[in-house]
Amino acid sequence: MTSSRTTLRAAIGTVSAAVLAGTVLAGAPASAAPAPARTAATARPAATGSPTLRFVDITGAGGITLKANVFTPAGADGGRRYPLVVLPTSWAMPQVEYLAQARRLAEAGYVVVGYNSRGFWQSGGQIETAGPQDVADASKVVDWALAHTPADPHKVGMAGVSYGAGISLLAAASDKRIKAVAALSGWADLIGSIYSGRTPHLQAAAVLGGAGALTGRPSPELQQVLKDFLSADMSKEKDMIAWGRKRSPATYLDRINANGAAILLGNAWGDSLFPPDQYAAFFEKLKGPKRLEFRPGDHATAEGLGLLGLPNDTWNDSKRWLDHYLKGVDNGIDREPPVLLKSRSTGAYEGYKSWRDVPSAHRRIALDGTRRVRTGIDSGADGGLIFLSSMLDQFFRLPPMASIPLLPRSAAAVWQSAPYPTGQRVRGTTRLHTTVTGTASSGTAIAYLYDVGPLGLGKLVTHAPFTFHDKTPDRPFGVDLDLFATAYDVPAGHRLAVVVDTVDPLYIAQNPAGARLTFSSPADDPSYVSVPVRDQDHGS
Repeated sequence: MTSSRTTLRAAIGTVSAAVLAGTVLAGAPASAAPAPARTAATARPAATGSPTLRFVDITGAGGITLKANVFTPAGADGGRRYPLVVLPTSWAMPQVEYLAQARRLAEAGYVVVGYNSRGFWQSGGQIETAGPQDVADASKVVDWALAHTPADPHKVGMAGVSYGAGISLLAAASDKRIKAVAALSGWADLIGSIYSGRTPHLQAAAVLGGAGALTGRPSPELQQVLKDFLSADMSKEKDMIAWGRKRSPATYLDRINANGAAILLGNAWGDSLFPPDQYAAFFEKLKGPKRLEFRPGDHATAEGLGLLGLPNDTWNDSKRWLDHYLKGVDNGIDREPPVLLKSRSTGAYEGYKSWRDVPSAHRRIALDGTRRVRTGIDSGADGGLIFLSSMLDQFFRLPPMASIPLLPRSAAAVWQSAPYPTGQRVRGTTRLHTTVTGTASSGTAIAYLYDVGPLGLGKLVTHAPFTFHDKTPDRPFGVDLDLFATAYDVPAGHRLAVVVDTVDPLYIAQNPAGARLTFSSPADDPSYVSVPVRDQDHGS
């Protein structure tokens, strides 16, 4: 890292802090509060009645400096204790990311500490990707808050978006003081997120790697993992999986359950980095108080506007969760259905008593006959572009589209259902079962489910990739694939189409030149896609 680049990063971070602090505190009244140790800067409210914001340095694990900010409730004089909420920043975000929501929490009577995760911006250390040092940092921040603010040691919570969500969940496994967590757009299974179906998620890894290099200092370990990942080096697969498991909250599920923190998980249906299924599987295994919320959008877009202080359902529910489990407020959130879904098509909310309870029936589409495709050819079916496609779906209900009749059958295997006489509410995880024969020992395919209108235009409902290795050429083998979970309403008169091809810009395909894939349906093991639906007569 050159000194000029480091200076630039520091300058940007300082300017960002000043601008956002001014925005959050504009028009706020003044109040006196004791300045904590190692105070770097203090932004005083303008009049009595508003929380006090201070920018501080906190010593993290190994003695590094974590740049942080602290909101203290108005009138805090050391005579009473307040619940504490710790907010680790998202990947590549400056420490002022949460100022709007932190101020809101402080106005409601919380001490709130937001800090820049190690390796990013002005914080010390290197990017460890939610490794043990990041988890230790979270506990160090709790230690600091209990020593330097009027925080209650018996009422400690954590919350965060993306990277901050992952660190919060990992900290809940290691620190028994943490009683409640709101983990938004995070991960429970890191490898299951960016390497699902044994397929490297190209755009996701490239975005994370690029943003990390621009705003922080990637550790040598992270740089090597990214290099191996993006080169699809199979000799390093076991090492990469071990690296990811060490950083996955699901690995420490027993500890999280033993510690008993109340866990809220929120994510978007189209999250390009951390698809929703891994959160759902984790949620089902949690034993303590828990809540799962899925909404339309992409990574962090469901809660993004809330970071600017705008009205936001995700942050509202997060505050209600913290209010109940840290402050004891009887707001009813513990009596509501623990699974809350928002349809991509209607925008309506639906509540369920468990993830397994979401579908009430399944529609099976037979993948009959034999389809043979040439690999390495872009058929025109794809999952779109990272962030952009799911945001278009979120705000304009425009998912990726393809003309199903025009897809070249030499490059894409296609099956269609008959038109449905009534609307189909797709809810949950679609499953594909088929028999594949490859002409090479390795290969990649991507399966798509489309909603097809009368003119043949298909709107993407869901998709997922799968990759195989070490198979005997020309010998059939079975494939079972879970497509990414979703909530999508197919109108009456439309069909569902299943498309399988071998190229998608989201993923690194591993198809040797000239290879072919054959999809068949043996009589003793027929191929099919099972689509989860919520029948109209089964209200939620």
